[in-house]
Amino acid sequence: MNPVSANPVSANPDPAHSVAALPAHPWVLEADAPGPVIELIDAGKTYTSGTIEFEALKGINLAIHEGEYVAIMGPSGSGKSTIMNILGCLDTLTRGQYRLGGTDVEELDEIELASVRNQQIGFVFQGFNLLSSLPAWRNVELPLVYGHVPREERKKRASRALERVGLGDRLDNKPGEMSGGQQQRVAVARALVGEPTMILADEPTGNLDSVSTRDVLNLFDELNTLGRTIVLITHELEVAQRARRIVWVKDGAIVRDEVNAA
Repeated sequence: MNPVSANPVSANPDPAHSVAALPAHPWVLEADAPGPVIELIDAGKTYTSGTIEFEALKGINLAIHEGEYVAIMGPSGSGKSTIMNILGCLDTLTRGQYRLGGTDVEELDEIELASVRNQQIGFVFQGFNLLSSLPAWRNVELPLVYGHVPREERKKRASRALERVGLGDRLDNKPGEMSGGQQQRVAVARALVGEPTMILADEPTGNLDSVSTRDVLNLFDELNTLGRTIVLITHELEVAQRARRIVWVKDGAIVRDEVNAA
């Protein structure tokens, strides 16, 4: 997985000076468009290495509607991370179709795809992907650097996002000065700062202790209650059971799709 396109980072302490901004909303996902927000149709993905081919996805069909909280559950190697990459426009299908907000993703050019990743999808990764040299608010503002947002407004929005995740008193703390749970909440704030249509979380609790895991999952519950679409990738049943729907994946195929009654 390549998180750089999703959550832009730079080694420069002021990335606005070294990173070219994206065109302002060259393509916008219509949240109120009829039909699913996310739709995979006979989606297949094959990886090739020399003469060896590996079929990671085998004709997946999946529809996720606005406001849903869906966990994609499966063991290592099941294909769930490949699904995450496809949904996040970080990889492309070998066959089939991915429709995002009713639009065939294959029809979008690279600039439009970059805009989607930056402005329409909020990513949360297992490894946090924070810049150790920057304070929390500077890490959170990074996606806004790519969206033509003035510096003063970036700080205001970053501060508000950190307050939403309970870190309003940690604006100037660097990652090394925070616990793992606090770092992941910074990552969630970064995912929220651009007010994306959906949040894609890839094993977001994988590096956290039980208390921090509970805090992050409580935050996802709250965000979903407010109407945010959330797709959570996990191999932990206890984590998946916090979602309202669980899609079970094995050997590149969906083997079960059920409403979570818990």
